[in-house]
Amino acid sequence: MSRIGRRPIELPKGVEFTATEEGLITVKGPKGTLTRNLSPELIYNLDGVTLTVGRPSDEKNHRALHGLTRTLIANMVEGVSTGYTRQLEIVGVGFRATMTGQTLTLNVGFSHSIEVWPREGVAFSVANDPQSRNPIVTIEGIDKERIGQTAAEIRKMRKPEPYKGKGIRFKGEVVRRKQGKTGGKGAKKK
Repeated sequence: MSRIGRRPIELPKGVEFTATEEGLITVKGPKGTLTRNLSPELIYNLDGVTLTVGRPSDEKNHRALHGLTRTLIANMVEGVSTGYTRQLEIVGVGFRATMTGQTLTLNVGFSHSIEVWPREGVAFSVANDPQSRNPIVTIEGIDKERIGQTAAEIRKMRKPEPYKGKGIRFKGEVVRRKQGKTGGKGAKKK
């Protein structure tokens, strides 16, 4: 049996779980509602506040879906109860991020500014890190997949470069730095 698939999911207070015969899963909570189509073949057992996901047989496709389905439902439960946040740090001289209404405006070394509109269920906020004085962009929402995808797309607009480390990176991400031309072993001797 799948070790991840067997773990029970504890439903926090105020979270409701419903599953239909066609495999439509709905999770309602204080932060909102998430729905997702999952395999109708799997078995969902709700005992009070504990939800377990089972599989009807040990066929290969049932084993493959068991742990995945349990993790997706657990992410939905956590999203509607506490929500998800992802932070991006903007590093570089003159690199800025500002909010214009709900739109995020980035100035990251191009001749033009980049505007990013939030997807449905995603909110942006900008603050300055007091230690490094770099702008921090916070992405919040209830759908883990949507938050991660939005953060990855924003990071892709100006990936951190390896020589000076300038660019957009995840908060806490370590960028491997390369040595410049003059600092290497092959420098000319005078």
